[in-house]
Amino acid sequence: MFISGFIYILGETLKGLYRNRWMCITSTGVVMVTLLMLGLFMLVNLNVRHITEAVKEQVEMVVYINEEADRAAVEELGRKILGHREVARVEYVSSEEHMGRLQQQLGGMLEGYDSALDNPLLASFEVRTEDPEAVVRLADEFEAYPGVAAVFYGQGYVENLFEVTRVVQVIGLALMVGLAVTAVFLISHTIKLTVMMRKREITIMKYVGATNWFIRWPFLLEGLLMGLVGAALPLGILNYLYGSSIEWVDVNELMFINLLPLQTVMAELAIYLVPLGTGLGILGSMLSMGRFLRV
Repeated sequence: MFISGFIYILGETLKGLYRNRWMCITSTGVVMVTLLMLGLFMLVNLNVRHITEAVKEQVEMVVYINEEADRAAVEELGRKILGHREVARVEYVSSEEHMGRLQQQLGGMLEGYDSALDNPLLASFEVRTEDPEAVVRLADEFEAYPGVAAVFYGQGYVENLFEVTRVVQVIGLALMVGLAVTAVFLISHTIKLTVMMRKREITIMKYVGATNWFIRWPFLLEGLLMGLVGAALPLGILNYLYGSSIEWVDVNELMFINLLPLQTVMAELAIYLVPLGTGLGILGSMLSMGRFLRV
């Protein structure tokens, strides 16, 4: 009974797809275009997030030590900072090391300058936090520690970086939700036209005792297949486009554009687009059939 019912439903699904092939092509095209737009945005969003996270990982705090602090005070300050639960790494940099870095950066501009006799640079602790955004909050806390002269973390620029990151994430989420809602509406409307063309058939099946699910299954399978095809095609297009983009970046040696690997991106897109495409197809079918099953 189950096998015969499944064969009947599969046959009706294939018949429906063939009889209404142009409408099905339209529905599949709607899914494809919508998911292609969503996929393109996800590609950009994933790489923007990747680049932003890479920049955020470079954010560190420099805790300058008061020049009057003795060795014991410096060691105690280092232990206190390192022992903080939000601190990932601490590195001590002496005033001589700071001067050496400055001389290396400026090259011959400090030639003849005797840093051993006059070194105005302070020793410091370079601090990396577990969460880069914590530096803004921890800077005020560390500045109050005994022996601290000042704390620097790129004030002004870092806050702007974090704010831009949050705005990009919110906009990305809003656009993805908007595109998904649009896809549901378009697919539902398109499949509804298909259902209307078969309204008489559905009504007869209802009167002879067919259950709602028996009638609904062929349409759900149609929606699933259209959604699956509509998701597979954008993945193929995006794979080609993104692969070409990576090759173009490599050929032009644009090392400052740090794109994610092709396999990583496509795996991420497949995780979202395939279930989303099939889910949208099924949801569109269910929404479009509700009123026609109330006979």
